[in-house]
Amino acid sequence: MEAHFELNEVTKKLPKHLHKFVVKQPYDEYTAQNQAVWRYVMRMNVDYLSKVAHNSYLKGLEKTGISVESIPYMAGMNRILKEIGWAAVSVDGFIPPNAFMEFQAYNVLVIASDMRTINHIEYTPAPDIIHEAAGHAPIIANPEYAEYLRRFGEIGAKAISSSKDYEMYEAIRLLSILKEDPNADARAVLEAQEKVEWLQNNLGELSEMAQIRNLHWWTVEYGLIGTVEDPKIYGAGLLSSIGESAWCMQDQVKKLPYTLEAATMSFDITKPQPQLFVTPNFAHLSLVLEQFANKMALRTGGLKGVQKLIESKNLGTIELSTGVQISGTFTNVISDEKNRPIYIQTTGPTALANRDKELIGHGINYHAEGYGSPIGKLKGINIPIENMSPRDLDAYGIYEGKQVILEFEGGVKVEGEVITGTRDLKGKILLISFKNCTVTHGDTLLFHPDWGIYDMAVGVEVVSAYAGPADVDSFEDLGKVSETKTHKIDYSPSDKELYKLYHQVREEREAGSITEEKIAVIFEKLTKSFSNDWLLPLELLELSIDKGYKIQKHLKEYLERLKSNKDYKTLIENGLHLLKNYERA
Repeated sequence: MEAHFELNEVTKKLPKHLHKFVVKQPYDEYTAQNQAVWRYVMRMNVDYLSKVAHNSYLKGLEKTGISVESIPYMAGMNRILKEIGWAAVSVDGFIPPNAFMEFQAYNVLVIASDMRTINHIEYTPAPDIIHEAAGHAPIIANPEYAEYLRRFGEIGAKAISSSKDYEMYEAIRLLSILKEDPNADARAVLEAQEKVEWLQNNLGELSEMAQIRNLHWWTVEYGLIGTVEDPKIYGAGLLSSIGESAWCMQDQVKKLPYTLEAATMSFDITKPQPQLFVTPNFAHLSLVLEQFANKMALRTGGLKGVQKLIESKNLGTIELSTGVQISGTFTNVISDEKNRPIYIQTTGPTALANRDKELIGHGINYHAEGYGSPIGKLKGINIPIENMSPRDLDAYGIYEGKQVILEFEGGVKVEGEVITGTRDLKGKILLISFKNCTVTHGDTLLFHPDWGIYDMAVGVEVVSAYAGPADVDSFEDLGKVSETKTHKIDYSPSDKELYKLYHQVREEREAGSITEEKIAVIFEKLTKSFSNDWLLPLELLELSIDKGYKIQKHLKEYLERLKSNKDYKTLIENGLHLLKNYERA
């Protein structure tokens, strides 16, 4: 099946199951006011962030081809991003955390390509193209940070979620969509807000995914770099918010050294952050990430790792000491008195793999009902099966056509006729297949001869447990696209008339054809029909200053009167300050 989006050297490496999250960038749906909002925010950012952002930011804007003047086309960004080994794709708002991380692992930025409305110009609760393109993209031009981001995605994609994490994701997604929609019902917004707050307070013990999401938030989204006394901004959430980028530098926002403790510090996306974390350098980010990864079931395995997968109720993988990987939905584990797993069980489609490649004949069609296998050493035999040479196997009667009874130290007993064994390239035995096989643990029947061939995985211990499959091609439809779609804003006839004026100003500015008479006509229409709009008068003032038109005096007076409205007083003052700098230049 052909991809429904443009593939390049980077995106063609994406596994097929991620394609369904990619949507066409709705460039034609951006209004002229959207373009003006982009321009205003970007001009403010470049002016202010040049003083407080990490020096990679301004260099990165230039390197990634992001213009201050207009919302970027994804195709144009990709042509430039590929020079630094990255790409970008358009998605619909928030996507599930595991999918988000997996894109990142393939050096692909997911860009929520909707555009914030003018009412949320300082900060938007929903991810948008300002946040994604102007926040994330510039910093990845720094090679050390880009590698941290890729590695974060690689590790984060393996983090095990709890059964509540997806519910939390859906709740946050809905709230962000409603808050960004000016036509949303106030009661629906309140109910969505209350649900998010309830879930935040009732998540219980934080899952691996919840913790690594916290680390992502306090670094990639809201990270500061330097010293606690004199930090600089590098987090995309701050770089894309003209409100929070200023707010975060104030003393009332506590600055803490970035450590592993940040993993337990949850956040509220709907409010300014009460504290932020400061990393001394980008290398320290990778150090903390490795510290966290060392605590994950990905690296510790064992009984706890299997239990995490069972509690998640999601597709996951365990890897045994031989390298055998079992991917499915884990539903049961039997352990011994030393808290070691001695038998694992999946329910439903399961696949077996080695080195992330499905073992031939052991896909989800063959193991459609589930899979179970003992783990550990045989009772009374010092050498594990996985270390047995062909001579050892012969000595213990484990060979083709032999009826055997294998009793494991944990008490699991396998009785049946050996059919064959499966080995890896180095000759290590991975699976032993039996017919007429019975598997028991005490009085519990685990496998009956009538159920068919029994394929026993060989391995002394579980060395790794993680979310998702070993081989991404083993399962046909990984991940779920949310059924809650971003709302398309229904613009009124009055809105559309206003946007025509924005469009006219934009065209005149780009063509250099604006006259004082044209400005006067547009200004008159604004004062009569759109007296609450503050951004277009600022653009008219900029053009008047540039051309030396006398009407600038009236525009300044008008904007001073508009400042009486506290909702956009600061926004107008910031715009006027920018124009004063422009005049001096």
